[in-house]
Amino acid sequence: MDTPVPPRAVGPGPRRRDRHGRGMRGPIAPPQVPLAASRADAFADLVQDSVERLERRWPQLADIDFLVLEVPHLDGPGRTWNDEAVPLGGTIPAREGRPARVVIYRRPVEIRTKGRDDRAALVHEVVVEQVAELLGLTPETVDPRYGED
Repeated sequence: MDTPVPPRAVGPGPRRRDRHGRGMRGPIAPPQVPLAASRADAFADLVQDSVERLERRWPQLADIDFLVLEVPHLDGPGRTWNDEAVPLGGTIPAREGRPARVVIYRRPVEIRTKGRDDRAALVHEVVVEQVAELLGLTPETVDPRYGED
């Protein structure tokens, strides 16, 4: 017990422990656990689930790009903010060399829902409405269960 412990050489490398000797903090949960998924990732998963449900009935949806944006960008002529309604989604028709796109706006949808189940239902309704608009059909034609609770 009388042998002294030599001091550790301090170098430019990363610190292994904090000054109190407790160690560096790690993640709360491993990455494969849903707790570690961000809200944006969880929302994108809801959109993907809804699209996969519809693709079984409408295989042509594989040619459409589905995007998730935080909030709508209302730039350009003829687009102004409306106090009565903020869009939950939108469509961009196909152009030369670019496929058609369906856009779902994450923050307006999240604000209107309280839980994951409500959010999943509203995401599916918005996806169905936008696909119906893009295909020129009614939402009930796209998904016969549209509007049911």
